[in-house]
Amino acid sequence: MLRHVEDYTARRMPDRNGTVRVVVSTALAVLVLLAGPAIAHSGHAEVAAVPSSYVPYLGQLGDPAGLTSSRQRGKAMFVAHAAHAGVEAENPLAIMVREVNARFADVNVATAEGYAPIPCVSGVEGGAMGIHYVNGKLIEDGLVDISKPEAVMYEPQADGSMQLVAVEYITTKGPANLDGHLFSFTNAPNRYGLPPFYELHVWAWRANPTGTFADMNPNVSCDATVAAAN
Repeated sequence: MLRHVEDYTARRMPDRNGTVRVVVSTALAVLVLLAGPAIAHSGHAEVAAVPSSYVPYLGQLGDPAGLTSSRQRGKAMFVAHAAHAGVEAENPLAIMVREVNARFADVNVATAEGYAPIPCVSGVEGGAMGIHYVNGKLIEDGLVDISKPEAVMYEPQADGSMQLVAVEYITTKGPANLDGHLFSFTNAPNRYGLPPFYELHVWAWRANPTGTFADMNPNVSCDATVAAAN
């Protein structure tokens, strides 16, 4: 679907020098985002306040103060961050993941459901995954359930809070896929201390210029964790 969005939202126009530039319709991309599948759910926690730097982008969607539900705020924050990062559209699976896992905006919900944190994961070439809150029982059962990710990922903030950025689906049985997206394979031994496993990251709350399902996100940092330790 993302390919169709790109086809419909981009048209090529020659400039005065005869070169080609791409003009993207942000409005249509936002429309596709907001028209994502609506999935009934309840008991969601409120998403943390929208960063002030994103308010100008939220203005494109209407009054941000009126976005009171976690589902609406989750969509608005992704659109805002996507606009901030120059991302044009997102994958339908990411929309669905955000819909059914909005409750994890409150990290206390994750801990109440049996998730426990491991140290913040950074990439050697830059970017990070953030702090994984992992549910060992969900890894052991070998099942893949979109509403029960094996790991929930947060970016640590300077004030000590945790901002939800992604989820990770993990299974020891494979090859595995979710909605047609194949999982990546990680052999053992590995830095997580797990047996060989298959995994799929879904950056549903933080735009990732390297891809919705990439492991590392250059828009995520562990810097706040390092600062707190010092």
